[in-house]
Amino acid sequence: MNVVILSTYQHFGGAAVATSRLHQALRNEGVEATLLVGTSNRQETHQPAPGVTFLANNFLAESTAFGRFVAERLYFLPAERDPSVRFQFSPAVFGADLNFHPAIQQADLIHLHWTSFGFLSLSGLRSLFDLGKPVVWTLHDQWAFTGGCHYTGGCTHFLTHCHHCPYLKKPAENDLSARRFDRKQWAYTGAPLHVVHPSQWLAEQAKRSTLLGGFPHLVIPNTLDQTVFAPAGRPPAEGQPRRLLFGSANVTDPRKGFTYFAEALRLLHAQHPELTPEILIFGKGRSYLFNELPYTVRSLGLLTSPADIAAAYNAADALVVPSLEDNLPNTVLEALSCGTPVVGFRTGGIPEMIDHRQTGYLAASGSAQELADGLAFVLTHPDPASLRQQARQSAEDRYSEAVIAGQHIDLYQSLLSQRVS
Repeated sequence: MNVVILSTYQHFGGAAVATSRLHQALRNEGVEATLLVGTSNRQETHQPAPGVTFLANNFLAESTAFGRFVAERLYFLPAERDPSVRFQFSPAVFGADLNFHPAIQQADLIHLHWTSFGFLSLSGLRSLFDLGKPVVWTLHDQWAFTGGCHYTGGCTHFLTHCHHCPYLKKPAENDLSARRFDRKQWAYTGAPLHVVHPSQWLAEQAKRSTLLGGFPHLVIPNTLDQTVFAPAGRPPAEGQPRRLLFGSANVTDPRKGFTYFAEALRLLHAQHPELTPEILIFGKGRSYLFNELPYTVRSLGLLTSPADIAAAYNAADALVVPSLEDNLPNTVLEALSCGTPVVGFRTGGIPEMIDHRQTGYLAASGSAQELADGLAFVLTHPDPASLRQQARQSAEDRYSEAVIAGQHIDLYQSLLSQRVS
């Protein structure tokens, strides 16, 4: 069984991290899997792992890949509502022709992941489908079943037909989202496609959509190396400050809900003056709100090493994830594997990851007060060691490499046997 996995990036962004982890897990289980990455290796901060090949592997190819990325952005620029949505909508007009790549030709099965930003166009997707090989597509956001946005922000037009898109400067009945929606319908017609979702939440959204509702769907969570993301010896609690951790690739991304975290801390300070946690924050961007928090804040900056990220989780008494929209956040997965409880909103796939009051705390989405209640729950828990043990056990049972790779292998074998028969 020869599988080719497609991803725009190797490590940049949550979807790429999840894809690279699955690739490694599959190889650990003996699958002949190649990860074909759309960008150049020089754009990555990590060395390529075995079985990883880059489409942009020389100067000309790198320039071409960058040109496709720029062309995608320029195509959307006249239509965008404002600069804040510039990278939240992908028209998928420009992309590479992959049909003649050796990894594609030699593969028995094609496994798509996140392929936006100039890696695959809708025409390129159609060309891959036309090869007739089984195609698995793991979705990391909602883009595959919308007219172009990666997260809908509550818009439900994808259930019927996208139009009057809130991401566009001039929403209309036949706007850019409507036209790209039609193009996706053309690209998907007759596709040998099986859709995989890391979360039940995303699966339910896709099943209800016009574009993907007619395809088979399966939920398989993301995975990670639980020897790296593992509990570490913690110093004695006496004399050590309690710590709350907030982390995101971009701290200032409104979707990640930092403002709700800030408000929850102000409520916690007013309602529980005896609690004095230290706040740890990692990720790109520095929010002006840092200086307004009622507790000591330590900014860890952008953490790229898995060992450093795991150390941050192990230093914290809880991870706080007030995301307003999210699929199956890697941060929650990593924290639980390190035995760190998680406090988060009941949104997206997060409720599927946290067992309320056992491995963390679930608050109503958008409620700073309930988020503050969750912080107080963790900080005043009479047996924090049990919370940590339950968090780790939950992660082992649900997200280990052997478990998740095994579920993918079963799917691959089923699709390949159907093709033979």
